[in-house]
Amino acid sequence: MKTEKQKKLAAAGWKIGNAEEFLELSEAEAAYIAMKLSVGQQIRELRKANAMTQAELAKRVRSSQSRIAKMETGDPSISLDLLIRTVLALGATQDQVAEYLMHRCAS
Repeated sequence: MKTEKQKKLAAAGWKIGNAEEFLELSEAEAAYIAMKLSVGQQIRELRKANAMTQAELAKRVRSSQSRIAKMETGDPSISLDLLIRTVLALGATQDQVAEYLMHRCAS
């Protein structure tokens, strides 16, 4: 957001912040969410790079197409365990998974 707009909003009584502040997340909670989002984005990218549909990937990991869609969009009901198992099923190495977990997602 532009500085000028932030000043106008602040002058009108609005509080400027980010999602972590709004939701009062701890550093650990924010990091956990960022990890899940990062792995979900990698699942989408790897699936597309392998020219797979969500349904094909779901069959490979013994899940459903709707769960794959939820993984790719960061649904909080998806466990980190399932995300990691899925990205490994797409051919990612353990080192790549570690990189995905360390990557901070753009919010």
